[in-house]
Amino acid sequence: MIKIENLTKYYGNNRAVNNISFTINDNEILGFLGPNGAGKSTTMNMIAGYLPMSGGTVSIYGCDITKDPVNAKKNIGYLPEIPPVYPDMKVSEYLSFCAGLKKVPASEKKSEIKRVSELLKISDVSHKLIRNLSKGYKQRVGFAQALLGNPKFLILDEPTVGLDPNQVMEVRKIIRDLKKEHSVIFSSHILSEVSEVCDRVVIINKGDIRAIDTIENLEKSFKTSLVLHLKVKGSKTKAASIIEITKGVSEITDITDEGSDIYSFTVQLADESDSVRDELMAELIAAGVKIMEIYTDKPNLENVFIELINRPVQKTSLSDLVDEIISEKETKNAEEKEEK
Repeated sequence: MIKIENLTKYYGNNRAVNNISFTINDNEILGFLGPNGAGKSTTMNMIAGYLPMSGGTVSIYGCDITKDPVNAKKNIGYLPEIPPVYPDMKVSEYLSFCAGLKKVPASEKKSEIKRVSELLKISDVSHKLIRNLSKGYKQRVGFAQALLGNPKFLILDEPTVGLDPNQVMEVRKIIRDLKKEHSVIFSSHILSEVSEVCDRVVIINKGDIRAIDTIENLEKSFKTSLVLHLKVKGSKTKAASIIEITKGVSEITDITDEGSDIYSFTVQLADESDSVRDELMAELIAAGVKIMEIYTDKPNLENVFIELINRPVQKTSLSDLVDEIISEKETKNAEEKEEK
């Protein structure tokens, strides 16, 4: 298990990460989400031991990253957002160099390099200079170095950047398979990708954690009204009048004429029950209106993410309150000086 407790980072007077705490369980893939500038990469760099923390602790399988960095880092494989590759090295040379840094035994080095090369499908470019590789191949080489030594804990910051759709699918499968023997913290801007591979997510914004839970629980917790999409063939007036008087419908927000007596309706529902949709379908069919398509938009990870990062932070910690008081005093003093 990886424990992050009260992790804080200041850059001068700017607080980039604000006293955050969470755990990563064994054999779990934890999604780490946030907008640009939220503190994701800073947090991941501190967890990996590449960036000193201003406060808090990070424990990697019982080893404190600050007090016992050598043993803690033995358990870490890290792929930063920009892969740490050397362009003037061949792929095989680079992986051999990284294996040496990770103290992979000499007797196992060759087989270990072969294992990660086959896993990431880079064996066919092992003889090439890294500078001559495409962005996608450079990304996979960076991923391969993170897997060298078979570390228990993997930190993956945007691991599918630069990959084509087929490569993205392959990497997603690799990440899911890694869960069998590893713990993974996985950052991505592609929310559909996170939904596919992660067991839980942490959502962070402006250095504060906004939520930690499973994707399913987060989606259930957001009781937003549903939107129903209908495509029908027949009388537009008749369909609209039936939709408007159906119990549980708030309003029709959009009607699109698609030609040949085909119309698309976007309908806001007040009732989340499936009975609204069922009743509406029955009434339309009875009136001779043909239903060509019908589906509802339900809250998903994207809705949750947008809602949480735009929600004001409640100041509850002592440090938050102190900062707020100091800020208020500084503002008051500045105003008094202006008046004088």
